[in-house]
Parts: sequence; C-alpha cells; structure tokens
Amino acid sequence: MSSVETLEVVAVEGSAEVSAPLLGANLDVIRGVKVKLEVRIGEAEMTVDELLSLGENSVVQLSRPTTAPVDLLLEGKVVARGHLVAVDDNFGVQITELTR
Repeated sequence: MSSVETLEVVAVEGSAEVSAPLLGANLDVIRGVKVKLEVRIGEAEMTVDELLSLGENSVVQLSRPTTAPVDLLLEGKVVARGHLVAVDDNFGVQITELTR
C-alpha cells in the first residue's frame, strides 16, 4: 500500500545564480556512450490489401532511386547522408553529407 505525505514547497528567488552547463565544452564524459544509428534507404506506400498479398520473392519498390543517398538517423533524426558500400561481408555507409 502506498503512503501519501504532504510536501512543503519552498519558493526560489528568480535571481538565483545559474551554474555552468552540465557538460560545457568537455565532451570527454560522454565519448564512451554507445548510441544506435539506423539507415533509411527509402519508403514505400501501399494498401493493406497489397501488404497482405506480399510473400516470399515479392519485391517492394522504394521511393528513392538507387543513386540517391541514404539517410543515417540518430534517435529518428537525420544526422548524415551517404551511399551504401560493402565492408567485408556487411553493409556500410560512406558519409557524403552531414546535416545541421
């Protein structure tokens, strides 16, 4: 069972001094943090009927030509664009443009 207690709220003066930003210019504290990147090669739009008709060996045509750059996404936001390449037995992205 949860307990409920009364909380006393203290007012803070608006002129309180603000300290330096948490990270400032020192990014060393986060350089080891792992992030997950995704690559978007295109989109397709179809009806539910067309979707339900897909099976093995079906081909879904995407919205981008094969020569168009792919998007590199971080947390759903495009951070770079580039071209698909082969790196040993894996896909890779050769970055051609950084987004701002």
